Amino acid sequence: MFSTRRARVASVALLLATASAALAQMPAVGAAAPTFSLPSQEGKTVGLSDYKGKWVVLYFYPKDMTQGCTIEAKNFERDNAKYTAKNAVIIGVSFDSVEMHKEFCTKESLTFKLLADTKGEVSGKYGSVSPRGGISARNTFLIDPKGNIAKVYTGVQVNQHSEEVLAALADLQK
Repeated sequence: MFSTRRARVASVALLLATASAALAQMPAVGAAAPTFSLPSQEGKTVGLSDYKGKWVVLYFYPKDMTQGCTIEAKNFERDNAKYTAKNAVIIGVSFDSVEMHKEFCTKESLTFKLLADTKGEVSGKYGSVSPRGGISARNTFLIDPKGNIAKVYTGVQVNQHSEEVLAALADLQK
């Protein structure tokens, strides 16, 4: 009994330390956005530098084909033309493979880029690795046309998130 309790306490401590480390590494508003280069669902390499001069909605999500991630992606897709009108692109990132992203995009008719961060390196640069490990945490970074972090969203609520980001983008562009 005692060793089981000690193991549970140790597990909770490790989980909290991992979560704290992930948050500590999260880039702050005003900081330069960490660069990245990852394969998209099309198998082509996509990097932040490809979007200089544009606003970038860089959103991290846990898993393709799951309920919350599907809702979030479909809402971004629904509003994609509004983002385009505001000189913004949407880029999703998860630990899923190129093949899984391709299947997800086909199934849900997604037209924006989904990037395969299979090793979690980019998720780590953005402090967006889930404390459970092996998946991205649901965080979003709004990056300005100069490549700086303009807004950070953590613990995103998927149902209204796209509208929330669009409203912030409109405020930042005033």
